[in-house]
Amino acid sequence: MQEYRQGIEKDSKNECQTLLNTDQTVPKDSDTLFRDDWFQATCEKLRDRNGARVVNDIARLIVPSAETLATFGAIQLEDLVVGMNERWNESIPLTPTAARPQPDFCVGFRRSAFTNEQLKKLEPFTGNIFASTKLCSFLLATWRIYFPFFTCEVKCGLKGLDIADRQNANSMTLAVKGLVELFRFVKRENEVHREILAFSISHDDKSVRIYGHYPVVDGDKTTFYRHPIKIFDFTNEEGKEKWTAYKFVKNVYDTFMPKHHKLICSAIDDIPVNLNFDVPSASFR
Repeated sequence: MQEYRQGIEKDSKNECQTLLNTDQTVPKDSDTLFRDDWFQATCEKLRDRNGARVVNDIARLIVPSAETLATFGAIQLEDLVVGMNERWNESIPLTPTAARPQPDFCVGFRRSAFTNEQLKKLEPFTGNIFASTKLCSFLLATWRIYFPFFTCEVKCGLKGLDIADRQNANSMTLAVKGLVELFRFVKRENEVHREILAFSISHDDKSVRIYGHYPVVDGDKTTFYRHPIKIFDFTNEEGKEKWTAYKFVKNVYDTFMPKHHKLICSAIDDIPVNLNFDVPSASFR
């Protein structure tokens, strides 16, 4: 939960700023609780309320759902899948005694994002998800979600955001670890060194924290860090930044995701055909 002393690569740093500053379409104010003449009243009614109330009223105005955007016509997002409060039962925890993540909201790729040949190449790493006996994987969150790359946690209270930060760090470290293991296997781990591979948002009824998550690869050793992208209060200045996180996430979907998907597919394509070795043990369940 800190920055590496040398930080992230310059290209990743520039990309974060592009994701943050590129304009995006947002819902019409007349259709949401963020409408200008309702915004202050909305914020007042949410003050000191619990996470469930914040999620119910405004969470999708902070972090839009990729699946909903796809339903509304963003066909480039059809291969993304959303998980909401789903336990990552197919993942391998960071330690054998650690709890598996169960983020309030997460996004990854559907099986349809990959060709049949690519899915076959992934089976030594994932097992057959349709088999009666499943195996845990570094590359799966749930049986639906391959390569998760975004999580959001909503927590309220005095130390709520600190708890959300730790939960996001745990989830996204698992996601980044899976990618490092895949790229290490095809001897391309240097390509992900100090590169942002995942994002997270922690928020409550007024504050938002946006982070990028990345690995530092040093031979056989990998350590994991996070890069603070922006921390702000969206209720300030009459809601001047009320759509900042929403636009950022849409840019992650539209700009980061296609390049990320292409990078993952290139690594999968480098996996030898008919690979056969023991997959990670199910004893981690």
